[in-house]
Amino acid sequence: MSDFSRREFIKQNAMAVAGAALTSGVSGKLAAAGIQTASTPAILGGTPSWSKAQWPSWPTWNPETDEKQVLQVLRSGVWSRAEVVTEFEKAWAAAIGVKRSLAVVNGTNALVTAISQFNIEAGDEVLVPPYTFIATVSAVLTNGAMPAFVDIDPNTYQMDPAKIEAKITPRTKAIIPVHILGLPADMDKIMAIAKKHNLIVIEDACQAHLAEINKKRVGSIGHAGCFSFQNSKNLPIGEGGAVTSNDDAFLDRCFSFTNFGNPYGSAVGAVGTGATMQGTKLRWTEYQAAIGLAQLKRLDAETTTRNENAAYLKSKIKDIPGIVPYQLYPNVTRAAFHLFPFRYKQDAFKGLTRAGFLKALAAEGVPCSSGYNTLNTQPFLNETFQSKGYQGIYPKELLDIKKYNERNQCPQNDLLCKEAVWFTQNMLLGTKNDMDLIANAIEKIYTNAEKIKTLDQK
Repeated sequence: MSDFSRREFIKQNAMAVAGAALTSGVSGKLAAAGIQTASTPAILGGTPSWSKAQWPSWPTWNPETDEKQVLQVLRSGVWSRAEVVTEFEKAWAAAIGVKRSLAVVNGTNALVTAISQFNIEAGDEVLVPPYTFIATVSAVLTNGAMPAFVDIDPNTYQMDPAKIEAKITPRTKAIIPVHILGLPADMDKIMAIAKKHNLIVIEDACQAHLAEINKKRVGSIGHAGCFSFQNSKNLPIGEGGAVTSNDDAFLDRCFSFTNFGNPYGSAVGAVGTGATMQGTKLRWTEYQAAIGLAQLKRLDAETTTRNENAAYLKSKIKDIPGIVPYQLYPNVTRAAFHLFPFRYKQDAFKGLTRAGFLKALAAEGVPCSSGYNTLNTQPFLNETFQSKGYQGIYPKELLDIKKYNERNQCPQNDLLCKEAVWFTQNMLLGTKNDMDLIANAIEKIYTNAEKIKTLDQK
């Protein structure tokens, strides 16, 4: 390209973007927010805002600091549950601020275990939010109980406490608030409602490692907490989970359940102890625990970085019309930000669809997702209701899927599932300049939404 044509290219792009910004009437706000407007979106031939090299890889692993204990475990030949698992359980309990924790094979089975050992079973109802991973609901169904969906607050993505009491029936036995995306639910109100109605509260904190409400860690507020250490989580181990509680008798039962029903304290591999309950095998390995201990050393610092970058990125995009960032409840003193969410308003982007927005954002090198689909209407519910187990226990009225869907309508969640956009937690481990570039990518798409929409419609 000649010097003349290069100058003309730059001049034309600058004029086009300046004109669009003036027409939109938001250029002053964007400039005040520190967002640069003079650039062309990558999907229209411009230079991407971000690059793959800027996306922090996950999980993090430092051979020099992380491998010593893992190698010791591997060389020892003691691979099933033993002293290193116990060491991790004590460390995780201390991190959450509870008396004890129990390591299990994954977060799903942490939920299954906790539900079962509060004697929640066939015929019982459990209140759950519709904006969550399927495991929350499948754990309820695995125990033979009936999920009842409580709609969400679209500003916080969490179960709306104002809608809980209307869902309580004589069959309701528990509430499972989910600190989804690592943003804490309103536990003060939920615990007050639970106390009033004598309900068990199991916190699904699978995405909320070290999040806090009033300086108290989630997973320590309800009667029990459940965590996941799956590879994408803020504390990654590949697979793994934990149950946390201050209730010794409850955790003794959980231990027995995960160890073939053998009494708490019985040795792993013992065959002559005599089982005291129906149980299963959900035990951890020693090398999982060694990986977890290595990851735990940096979790607090990483959580601080995520919170700082999330707040900064939110401040950079909140003035872009059509972008509605998450809100935290006033009592949240720290979030985990397993995901950074915002809602996308198509009308403010000249009618550009969310799919078109995500495609344009991906072209900028910014990894993004539309998040969950509606959970409360998925076919697995009816499939479960048609099973012999459910047919033999519940009245037909409760298993009629049309009536069930009518009782469990969640219009706020339906809308959220059409508007949500996510960034993954490892993106928040970048620099503030990275956050500027992400914000710039969104602004470029906003400024050129009309042209991108035309492209998207072809």
